[in-house]
Amino acid sequence: MNTPPAPLETAVARFLDYLRIERRYAPRTVDNYARELALLTRHAGAQGARCWGELQPAQLQMLLAAEHRRGRGAGSLHHLLAACRSFFRWLLREGELQASPAAGVRAPKLRRRLPHVLDVDQAQRLVELDADDVLVPRDRAALELLYSSGLRVSELCGVRWCDLDLDEGLVRVTGKGGKTRVVPVGRPALQALRALQPAAAAPGAPVFPGRRGAPLTPAALRLRLRRRAREQGIAQRVHPHLLRHTCASHLLESSGELRAVQELLGHADIATTEIYTHLDFQHLAHVYDRAHPRARRR
Repeated sequence: MNTPPAPLETAVARFLDYLRIERRYAPRTVDNYARELALLTRHAGAQGARCWGELQPAQLQMLLAAEHRRGRGAGSLHHLLAACRSFFRWLLREGELQASPAAGVRAPKLRRRLPHVLDVDQAQRLVELDADDVLVPRDRAALELLYSSGLRVSELCGVRWCDLDLDEGLVRVTGKGGKTRVVPVGRPALQALRALQPAAAAPGAPVFPGRRGAPLTPAALRLRLRRRAREQGIAQRVHPHLLRHTCASHLLESSGELRAVQELLGHADIATTEIYTHLDFQHLAHVYDRAHPRARRR
């Protein structure tokens, strides 16, 4: 007697468990996958698919077209298709698919936007807080470490005193997918961290505590950073990832070492890091237009 195919939802639930347990994805990332795959599941069911092997590429393309008509942008559709592709790759490895329904399916062309960055003077003004309140040491250390080492906001919030080597100028952080890396910390950031460190800091205590001693949440850190930027007279919208972009751009501009910037940021693919070369060329073009005799307007 043949066993009927497992419901579409069962395979999705197993895949989400795989992301959560084996790949150790962040809860927010798993939630994003769950939302996109729930949409895919509803569409597959409406198309009459009883198992994932019955879904055809043309039907997946229909989903993208329908979402596009509903107003989803190119970037959002790329996220949807990426989630589908990851799911289908997992099904192929599990032996539950013979071919991916995403084969040959394309989302609308994505216009890659360059990240905004602070210039050197703005970055220096931001980290050198001149406010006078009890949270200045913590906020200054957070700003310095973000700019110094290009950390993601989740990485910064997760740093504990045992992750820091203040003598060697290093910090160990856990990034996407539970991957750990060790990155250098600049001298001003080290000074700010030493000023913040309690006399008897427990090794497992968070470096940046919030209320009741728990680690500061990314949302709370974003609010603090926005407030400090206003206090420092910076009109541009400032957020933690802006400082990560700024760190990478300034480092690449000064060194030209793309591989080193990739390692610092923890990018799995150097193509992700290469966007900062475009920022560097923008800087070059600006200098050229300002300084070259043939570029000056008469």
